[in-house]
Amino acid sequence: MHKEELSQEEKAANRLDTADPGHRHLFHVPPADGGCYQQAAYLAGNSLGLQPRATRDELLADLEAWRCLGVEGHLAADRPWLPYHELLTAPTARLVGARPAEVVVMNSLTVNLHLLMVSFYRPTGTRTRIVIEDSAFPSDSYAVRSQARFHGLDPDTTVLRLAPRPGEDTLRTADVLDLLAAEGDTIALVLLGGVNYLTGELMEIPEITAAGRAAGAVVGWDLAHAAGNVPLALHDWGVDFAAWCSYKYLNSGPGGLSGVFVHERHLADPTLPRFEGWWSTEAATRFEMSPVARPPATAEAWQVSNPPIFAMGPVRTSLELFDSVGMTALRERSVRLTGYLEWLLDLVTPGRPLAVVTPRDPARRGAQLSVRIGTGSAADLAKRLRLEHGVVADAREPDVVRFAPVPLYSTYHDCWRVANALAATVEVH
Repeated sequence: MHKEELSQEEKAANRLDTADPGHRHLFHVPPADGGCYQQAAYLAGNSLGLQPRATRDELLADLEAWRCLGVEGHLAADRPWLPYHELLTAPTARLVGARPAEVVVMNSLTVNLHLLMVSFYRPTGTRTRIVIEDSAFPSDSYAVRSQARFHGLDPDTTVLRLAPRPGEDTLRTADVLDLLAAEGDTIALVLLGGVNYLTGELMEIPEITAAGRAAGAVVGWDLAHAAGNVPLALHDWGVDFAAWCSYKYLNSGPGGLSGVFVHERHLADPTLPRFEGWWSTEAATRFEMSPVARPPATAEAWQVSNPPIFAMGPVRTSLELFDSVGMTALRERSVRLTGYLEWLLDLVTPGRPLAVVTPRDPARRGAQLSVRIGTGSAADLAKRLRLEHGVVADAREPDVVRFAPVPLYSTYHDCWRVANALAATVEVH
């Protein structure tokens, strides 16, 4: 792409932003570290979402309740702390397509995956294996391997890693279904990422869930890159359990709390093993201080500790924003925005050592395009994009740079800046 063509396309990007503005005004956008624009072109929301403008005042209000009320804030605050987590239940259920009894917000993602695997990874006889994708986020790999060891099993033979076909970058659903049909009687748990963190591939969650359960396995999903990114219908899809973080597309801040889904068919099952603590027992009798828990028939039975109020506040604020805008509208804008970035990259990548590895079908991806670089370091390229052009992207070594045009706050002009920066930074070979 020539500089003249890029200049003309900048005007087109500005026109698209006028016609399809998104909700950038609701967020704080960092200043640019380099380049000629005041604000960064922030395309790293798949790593850490931006701060909503409402978060600061809402969080300060909760802090003020502590200052003024002390311990009485548990019952007397405007948003009482004792039932505070219940404020998150209904919007969380709407976000992931669940019933309110099936969700709870608590802990961090990997902690929740372990708590859920206490209940749902129950190896017996020859049915012991755990299926994950070969490019799973390392934390998931560590978690399932440690679960295998905890049960006295060899993680090298217990964990079955699904890799794409030779020469391909993403998994084919047909290959996943064929594996489940052929080896399902050895599989105890399927635990895949709903949207792959590396490639941005959106897995066909309903089809894989149905196939895994038909094979006799429990099917869980890590939705770290799916929640707030793509529409979900966990209840209707029959997913056994799921967990996700809230600091990426859900914009709750670094280390933000995780959400949990447990399908209602499991909620009243007394045979499920589960770790318990004070918040695992029914709220009505919690302060009787009984030594024996009486878990409710809801996902709250998986809670162990009382909720951290100041960590829950930003999640609540963000969920209110998602309720206001709606996942349907966000998904529609996401498809338009990501498609525009893809079109620009198609103009820039020919002749350069750059290749998009994310599926081209909009139905098979979320708000992310991953670019594999043929020379140099992904981290070095991401650093140059930030310092020389004010483009904030996310590097995954050794050779993938990820761009996430988040529909809430990213713009078409941000996408143009990505293409312009890549054209200026990566030489034609």
